[in-house]
Amino acid sequence: MKKILIFYGSYGGGHLSAARSIKEYIDINYSDIETCMVDCIEYINKALNKVTTKAYSGMAKNAQWMWKKVYYGSEDGTFAKFNDKTQKMLSIKLNKLIQNYKPDLIISTHPFSSHMCAILKKKKKINLKIATVITDYAPHSQWLMYPAYVDYFFVAHEGMKESLLERGIKENQIKVAGIPLSNRFLTNYDKGKILSEFNLSPQKRTVLFFAGGEQGFGKDKVFNMLKALIETFPNLQIIAISGKNEKMKQQFDELVSQTNSDETVKVLQYTNKIPELMSAADLVITKPGGLTTTESLASRSSNNSNQPNTWSRRRKRRISRAKRCSNMDKKRG
Repeated sequence: MKKILIFYGSYGGGHLSAARSIKEYIDINYSDIETCMVDCIEYINKALNKVTTKAYSGMAKNAQWMWKKVYYGSEDGTFAKFNDKTQKMLSIKLNKLIQNYKPDLIISTHPFSSHMCAILKKKKKINLKIATVITDYAPHSQWLMYPAYVDYFFVAHEGMKESLLERGIKENQIKVAGIPLSNRFLTNYDKGKILSEFNLSPQKRTVLFFAGGEQGFGKDKVFNMLKALIETFPNLQIIAISGKNEKMKQQFDELVSQTNSDETVKVLQYTNKIPELMSAADLVITKPGGLTTTESLASRSSNNSNQPNTWSRRRKRRISRAKRCSNMDKKRG
């Protein structure tokens, strides 16, 4: 039986979602292939993963100027060299996992794991195919480290292919395939039935509002955004996803009570019906990660990428608006 090892990372939920979608597709369609998903940084060092994930979340919400320096600094220069040396050290333990599992193919949905695997291949520690699935609408150099040792780069649209070609990556390495997403986002749902489950009317405009998770806008900004939405557009009905933050859920509930909007605003801390809700929504308000944008577009909802001034996401928003959809969404149409 062939084996595929799928690496992802904890920084943002998109890398994990893409990995799950890839695994789901392979498991359903290829019974002769075994798949295994691994969080590359958590596997190497759980403490490091916890610290770096919190640092990323903190910069994204509270120190955007610092995130700008990290984002652009990691393209080249001193920070990029430091990151390369770090990945070389971390790759030593990752190699142990690869040698034990003995995969026939590695699929990476995070730049760190792609970087480490390319290093191992360059050092001749491993000899197998490596596929990097870029989960953004714009390429960052960290996705493209040691490209000669990566067999395939899967990208979201033709513009990214052109960008990779300009960086010297060979055409036969680049596959324009869209960003992976679950088939649930391509399913046609009964809007009326979905809204009725939450005691909402199919006759009114519906907004799906995401608080943004651990790497979101910051709780004060999110609260003020939702408050303004409720007070400015009383005829809208809103489904607000508060996420894992208990305090935010409590704040949302108190806001609904204070504004007497119990009938038109529903607060959910967690739901496994995001595909159904996106399909039923007329507008989605969220931070514009590559996966969320793709899921919204595939669900045919009007995605409003209201983001916390992170520069990487400005690039993605411009590209997304220009393209309007990924290759996957084109296939659905």
